[in-house]
Amino acid sequence: MSAFLTIVHVFFCVFLIVSILLQSSRGGGLAGMFGGGGGGMGSVFGGRGAASFLSKVTMWLGIGFAVTSITIALLTLGTSSGQRSLVQQAAEEETVSSPAAMLPTVPGGEEVVSEQEVPQSSGEEKPE
Repeated sequence: MSAFLTIVHVFFCVFLIVSILLQSSRGGGLAGMFGGGGGGMGSVFGGRGAASFLSKVTMWLGIGFAVTSITIALLTLGTSSGQRSLVQQAAEEETVSSPAAMLPTVPGGEEVVSEQEVPQSSGEEKPE
């Protein structure tokens, strides 16, 4: 349901942007590029019909945008309580065993593992 509403919301966004840009302003806007200022767009819808049609379309698209925004926000309201930020996740997952683990590795290089001898408590040394 949430995915469907998100897709519908994106369509409302795109069509709302297009309808706003097509409206003629004092300077003509993008409607003038498609013939809205002179007679192309106005002759299709009538003298004042283009402006009233585009303003009605913009109004309904704005209402649809607001409704889908509120609906998506209400649907995701309960699910966001368990989420953490990436910084919090990285801080919790970070486990450093030794200071050498924090050093950067050389790309393509082999990892050298050195075995250090631990002194024994009995006082005997290993023969080499």
